[in-house]
Amino acid sequence: MARHPQTREGVVVSTEDRFIDIEIKLAHQEHTVESLNQRVYEQQQQIDKLEQMVAALVQHVRNQAETGGGGAAAHEPPPHY
Repeated sequence: MARHPQTREGVVVSTEDRFIDIEIKLAHQEHTVESLNQRVYEQQQQIDKLEQMVAALVQHVRNQAETGGGGAAAHEPPPHY
């Protein structure tokens, strides 16, 4: 069985050209993966900071609840009434 060279838009494409196309595609994919990896790393750093902020806010709210935090004053009408 004879192998026929592949054609692209009517032009015969050599094996070497096919390998070059594959290498180019691979290089682009590697770049994309590296970019996505960097973005995931940055997002994880941001998530870590946000988790720290939420933990600090939870602790602040708990402290306010334990010490009274002026909660009664928050429900009183202002002095000018």
